[in-house]
Amino acid sequence: MALYAGAILVAGWALALGAGPDAYPAYMDLLASPLGRLVLVGLTLSLFYHLANGVRHLFWDAGLGLSVTASNQSGIMAMAFSVVATIIVWAIGLGQGGPQ
Repeated sequence: MALYAGAILVAGWALALGAGPDAYPAYMDLLASPLGRLVLVGLTLSLFYHLANGVRHLFWDAGLGLSVTASNQSGIMAMAFSVVATIIVWAIGLGQGGPQ
């Protein structure tokens, strides 16, 4: 569901970009607000979880990691990767002069 919301955010960004010089800064201000940032962090987390779980499923398709123990461990690793990758991306983004 979060990825669908992210697609709507990207579509809104494109519409604001095409709507003219007044709409784009207003949309970017909305995304830079505390609620906007919370949504963007959740979207980033969702994207990384989707990536990690996709890799997990590739291993399952190859017949690897199908035991209950391995499945539980790979689930924990997918969640941990999602959190760590999200923190790293946002730390880099904010450190590079991203949305203030």
